[in-house]
Amino acid sequence: MPSQDPKLSYTIPGMSTETGAEIIGLLQMRLHSLNDLHLTLKHIHWNVVGPHFIAVHEMIDPQVDQVRSMTDDLAERISTLGGSPQGTPGSLVADRTWNDYSIGRAEAIEHLGALDLVYTSVIEDHREAMKATEESDPVTQDMLIEQLRSLELFQWFVRAHLESSGGRLSTSGASSEKAAASAAADQAKRQP
Repeated sequence: MPSQDPKLSYTIPGMSTETGAEIIGLLQMRLHSLNDLHLTLKHIHWNVVGPHFIAVHEMIDPQVDQVRSMTDDLAERISTLGGSPQGTPGSLVADRTWNDYSIGRAEAIEHLGALDLVYTSVIEDHREAMKATEESDPVTQDMLIEQLRSLELFQWFVRAHLESSGGRLSTSGASSEKAAASAAADQAKRQP
C-alpha cells in the first residue's frame, strides 16, 4: 500500500471517508503502476534495435500517450475522492512492489517478450482493483474497466509478435523479463 495513508476530511457524497481512503489507496498503486509503465514504454521506444526497430518504435508511442492519459484520469479520481495523488518518482519507488524494467538496448523481439510480462502484471493488478471497487464505487470501477480495455489491446499488439501460427506464446512459462526476452529471441531464431 502507498506510504502516505490518506486521512480524509471529505469524500464524494454517499461514500464514507473510510471507503474513500481505501479506494484512494488502490488508485494510488494503479497510478504508480501506470506511471512506471509509461516510463518503461518510453525506455523501450528509445532502446529498441534490430530489423523490426521502426515497427516497434512507432507502435510504442501511442501506447505511451494513452497510458499517460490514464494516469491523469487516476490522479483526478483520487482528487475527486478527497485525496492527494502522489506522482513523484520518490513516492513511486518507495511504494512499488515490483522491480525496475531489466532490459536495456536490445532487439525488438526481446523487448516485446519482456513487455508481455510487464503488461501481464499491470493487467492482473488492475483487474484486482476493478473487482475491489465493484460494490463500493462503480464510477471508479467503470474507469478501471475502460483502462483495462486499452491495456489488454496493447498486450495483444505485443503478443501478436510473440505468437506462433499454432497459437503458442514464446513467453509462455517465463517468470522474469530476461527469461521472456530470451525465449522470444530463441523462437525468432527458429522461425524461417
